[in-house]
Amino acid sequence: MDFEVGAILAGKVTGITKFGAFVTIAPGKSGLVHISEIANAYVSDVSAHLAEGQDVNVKVIGIDSFGRLNLSIKATITATNAAPALQVRTQERIRAHHDRVPQKSQQRTAEPASPPTFEDKLKRFMQDSDNKISGIKQYSDKKNARRRGR
Repeated sequence: MDFEVGAILAGKVTGITKFGAFVTIAPGKSGLVHISEIANAYVSDVSAHLAEGQDVNVKVIGIDSFGRLNLSIKATITATNAAPALQVRTQERIRAHHDRVPQKSQQRTAEPASPPTFEDKLKRFMQDSDNKISGIKQYSDKKNARRRGR
């Protein structure tokens, strides 16, 4: 039996690993459903979603050069078949995020600051310069103290 990419088939879970599940589609032919292809939600434990001997629908998403099948369960799940509770939680998260992010009309516009005067620029320069000089002096004092044996 030849399998084509995109075909949706019925199968039975024959093995569960930490990285996915093996599904037998036909006698002597099985494929791997990677953990990322089990459900639309995050899957941390394959055993929480699948059990050995469980019948599942899978979609062939790839066939490698050795003839191994890459399968997906989540590709067979349509938006209408998705769990309503998951959809509600997703919508709640979207609303919560939307409420936290201010809209453009709600954002305050800052008054443009007047350009700094020459005296302001000079004062800022002198402060930065003093800070840099004091930092260099502290570093050189520590370095000289080490050379003197202390």
